[in-house]
Amino acid sequence: DFLCVSLVNGFTQLRYNLGDKTVILQTLQKVHANGNTWHSLNAGRVGNEGYLDLDGLNVTQKASPGMNALDTHTDFFVGGVSSLNLVNPMAIENEPAGFTGCIREIVINDRELKLTVTDPKGGANIGDCDGTDCGYTVCKNNGTCQVENSGFSCSCPREWTGTTCEQSIHCSQNMCGSHALCIPQPSSFSYTCVCALGWTGKYCDNKIKFYIAKFVGNSYIKYTDPFYGKRDLQYSRLSLNFTTNQTEGLIAWMGKSENEDNDFLAIGLANGTLKVVINLGEKISVPLMHSKYFTCSVGRWHFITVVQNQTCIKVYLDEELILFEDIDPQRKYTALNYGGICYFGGFEIGRKVNTVTTGLFQKEFIGKIKDVVLFQDSKKIQLMKAEGYNIYDGNSGN
Repeated sequence: DFLCVSLVNGFTQLRYNLGDKTVILQTLQKVHANGNTWHSLNAGRVGNEGYLDLDGLNVTQKASPGMNALDTHTDFFVGGVSSLNLVNPMAIENEPAGFTGCIREIVINDRELKLTVTDPKGGANIGDCDGTDCGYTVCKNNGTCQVENSGFSCSCPREWTGTTCEQSIHCSQNMCGSHALCIPQPSSFSYTCVCALGWTGKYCDNKIKFYIAKFVGNSYIKYTDPFYGKRDLQYSRLSLNFTTNQTEGLIAWMGKSENEDNDFLAIGLANGTLKVVINLGEKISVPLMHSKYFTCSVGRWHFITVVQNQTCIKVYLDEELILFEDIDPQRKYTALNYGGICYFGGFEIGRKVNTVTTGLFQKEFIGKIKDVVLFQDSKKIQLMKAEGYNIYDGNSGN
């Protein structure tokens, strides 16, 4: 299998093979080969239907029956390959040759690659394309970069300030403490302080301890499992107590959540019922819904445990087995490779639950969580020692 974007006789080509036939798409227009015109290129496939867009002109290939998964277990190469012998003869029209020119802003499956000296795994014969201190992303938030004798300067749009336009004008005089993030509120020409775990108050300068974590809708906890390397990932288990009066919300997400290929186990509420979703591989997520309407009465604690025994999933609610399903009798994928990461209540600031979970869950959690246990550990997770923001002490004001 392969997917290859190349230049052929001045046209851009996308070629891919998912295991049965090679699909070829070519742009309608040639590129400007004058060395000073930037082009925007979008290329990819959904299943076995391909698309290729050069500067807004789109070419698509309608799907026909056949394979629809790209199975490549190689590195991702940009501009050339370590050996031209590696290139499949069907991946390019002529003899393969390395690219001469400039490339910037590569985004794969919604993740931007950092084209720096240190980030890629390897490379050769690469130089700085811009040749100045400006580069293409030095000035943030649509700021304009000017080369100066001493380096560069940014002229910023009205709402932004700072040497690289990185700071909102609403946060430029903020009083948030050192354990806080300043979040601009342009509509009211002000800001709010979002407090790191263990801190509270208007300016996040009051220290707190908690054993019950209270989530208010823009809160999250990210816990890194120190025992991940020793876990048997074919037999995972997550249990916790929670209380809420909402009908929607993501309670817990075991998994890195960096891209759609990551395995995960998720617990949440959807339409007032309990929803558990698990993905052991190949983006095949299996949602399990509790059939009864789930009454989220205020102040009532619920105890939930999800057990994954290879492809068999059991869900217990308040000590009662409510779901039991074998999500893949073929046993193709049997391990939950969650990367040692667990999120509670939501994801990092700016990452919306409905976007990250691709609509599996609609909102961040509002409520309380306590007594979180991973696998068969004898001790509960110390939520206080994780990373997170906007978490309140759930003991006070029950």
